[in-house]
Amino acid sequence: MFYEVIPILLFRENGTTLTYSAPEADSSSLQIGQIVEIPLGRRKTYGIIIKKVKKVDFATKSISRVIYDTPLPKYIIDAIRWLSDYYAVPLPLVAKLFLPQGLGKKRRKITASSNPGISSEDLPAVPLNASQKKAITELKNISTPTKLLHGITGSGKTNIYLQLTKETLAQDKSVVLLVPEIALTSQLVQIFEKTFGGRVVLLHSQKTEAERHRIWEEILNASYPQIIIGPRSALLSPVKNLGLIIIDEAHEDSYFQDNTPKYSALRLASFIANVQQIPCVLGTATPTVADYYLAKVKKSLVVLKNKAKSTAITPKIKLIDIKDRASFTRNRYFADALLDAISKNLQLDQQTLIFHNRRGSAPLTICEKCGWQALCPNCYLPLNLHSDSYSLICHTCGYTTKVPTACPDCGHPSIIHKGFGTKLLEAELNKLFKNVKIGRFDADNSKEETLNANYEQVKNGDYSIIIGTQAIAKGLDLPRLATVGVVQADTGLSLPDFSAEEKTFELLSQVMGRIGRGHIDTAEAFIQTYQPDNQVIKAGIKSDYDMFYKYAISRRKIGHFPPFYYLAKVTVTYKTEAIAIKHARTLYGMLKNNSGLYLSSPTPAFHERTSSGYNWQITLRAKSRKNILEAIAQLPKNINYHIALDPPSLL
Repeated sequence: MFYEVIPILLFRENGTTLTYSAPEADSSSLQIGQIVEIPLGRRKTYGIIIKKVKKVDFATKSISRVIYDTPLPKYIIDAIRWLSDYYAVPLPLVAKLFLPQGLGKKRRKITASSNPGISSEDLPAVPLNASQKKAITELKNISTPTKLLHGITGSGKTNIYLQLTKETLAQDKSVVLLVPEIALTSQLVQIFEKTFGGRVVLLHSQKTEAERHRIWEEILNASYPQIIIGPRSALLSPVKNLGLIIIDEAHEDSYFQDNTPKYSALRLASFIANVQQIPCVLGTATPTVADYYLAKVKKSLVVLKNKAKSTAITPKIKLIDIKDRASFTRNRYFADALLDAISKNLQLDQQTLIFHNRRGSAPLTICEKCGWQALCPNCYLPLNLHSDSYSLICHTCGYTTKVPTACPDCGHPSIIHKGFGTKLLEAELNKLFKNVKIGRFDADNSKEETLNANYEQVKNGDYSIIIGTQAIAKGLDLPRLATVGVVQADTGLSLPDFSAEEKTFELLSQVMGRIGRGHIDTAEAFIQTYQPDNQVIKAGIKSDYDMFYKYAISRRKIGHFPPFYYLAKVTVTYKTEAIAIKHARTLYGMLKNNSGLYLSSPTPAFHERTSSGYNWQITLRAKSRKNILEAIAQLPKNINYHIALDPPSLL
């Protein structure tokens, strides 16, 4: 007997499968899905058996040994093939995704769990209101496996997840729950652990290679239903008898893997759900425009419009025009009305949340005399001032340098810092409100300073004022939070990207969802913006998705963007700009001969220069995805480029 094996080592440009004979002792016992060690040239690597072959007319090498007796579930093999075809990626690169790192290393043996199956009587009851019960019934009545649960912030999507999980476990089936990042969804994880105890298996980047390897083995060999919670990679786990996939915060960009092989976990989850004929629930308060459009077309949309708590209230919103400096008499960054609200909250022992989507103290460092600007030598992007360490840091590659005392170009000492970030806001608030505990939570926090590490103190009200970026905008339920202040609501609107408006709406809507949740009888928001009449700002502060969707979908149609057109991004990278431009123009010349494609001219990428070199970009749009795949399949392999199909952003 012979076997087709996908090696996890790319052995040629379009590497697919190799055929091996079976070792004498295993000639009749090898199974599809088993992981084996195989010779490849002069090396040994690992691979996955995907097909049995009775006879071949060429010489073959023998499989060296079987790594695991338990084969991967069949749907995993199907998913590997599909990912390779759908995203035009060689099979070995895809197969490697599904196997743990350090596969051949010897690990210390641990005792495997031996929990029995779960009956519905063993599980705690999940409290459901009428709206949640109705939503569950509607989800079950949708014939297509993938369903979009559009629930406003505070509508109780978590309880729906819990009930669906309980019913799935009672059928002796496992659940995969995807979250954008464990640190941003700690409350959700805690609720699942409290409800289902030892059934919950957590996967995240903080675990060591050995820990992840052992968890992977435990999932492969488990004889009982489990709940696998983690980021997009959790979907790659070898879960037997999978019965349900839930994707929380389904609008998040982190579900798209931006390094090779590039793929969307949402699309993969939908494929698996179709193969297994199981439900896949995409839960979000702010669906992407494309997902919402498709759900409406396929009639797979369920909407939760009511807050879960009857005590929930509608926040009072004050829109503040930053251009009106009469509103900023006491501080240049915080309007007088917002400062009054903070003072009132301090007297009432209530919390204030200050949101600003920009880290550091100042995003621009320039010479007032000659115009020199502090740029990263790797990325050519502005360096951000961090006043606590008094250093300039690149938020893209991490490059760090000292702040110059004089201009490196003209020697003049007039170096100034423009704009502001969360660290500067923290310093300003410390001046305004002395002896008040203020917490800043963003990507600059050390491990001990993160929101996840300090969540209980934040929840209990130990911090009177909370400042942060996206980390504080999502998933938090703070009982003492009375006021939200958005320092500059239109920060992201000027980005040159088709999804910039969508991201701005998502963030504003998510921030607004932190208040009015029914814990206290007050909720107010102060939204500072240069564009008070902008439709996206107006929709975001009202959390009015319908208003935003009507506005955005018409613009997408006019601009030939998803969901009306498929999208691909081709990025050419070389050490010198001239060569990058030359090869980008070569690819453009080949692509423009394909009918049915809308092409952008070669342009510098948003991150024009990185440590890899200069990046030039071409975008492809077409009504048919097949047109894009056929076009990129014809591109030469002797040019250094990479392709992102269906990217959530063009930046």
